[in-house]
Amino acid sequence: QMQLVESGGGLVQAGGSLRLSCAASGRTFSSYAMGWFRQAPGKEREFVVVISWSGGTTYYTDSVKGRFTISRDNAKNTVYLQMNSLKPEDTAVYFCAAGRYGMTKNDYDYWGQGTQVTVSS
Repeated sequence: QMQLVESGGGLVQAGGSLRLSCAASGRTFSSYAMGWFRQAPGKEREFVVVISWSGGTTYYTDSVKGRFTISRDNAKNTVYLQMNSLKPEDTAVYFCAAGRYGMTKNDYDYWGQGTQVTVSS
């Protein structure tokens, strides 16, 4: 089993920034691709970004390209999501997940509990 714990969410004004962290424990973190998903009220959980096990490859959904940056530190078993130029439509619960490199929920085996991000206009 792998445990994932997100942190760093909060309330921010439009145009502001937040940095989410996801700390992993229990299995070999560096063996897994890591993804971030988000779920807004009344909507399906959607893919945001993925990073390969080495950190060398990333893929972003179009709506966050140029604003969000994913990174990972395998020595610290942590993946980060730097979110800049936040918009009200970015408001959601953000989840990190560990699995294979992919853009669907089925690609991931382990999930965190989520952290709320609220962007006010």
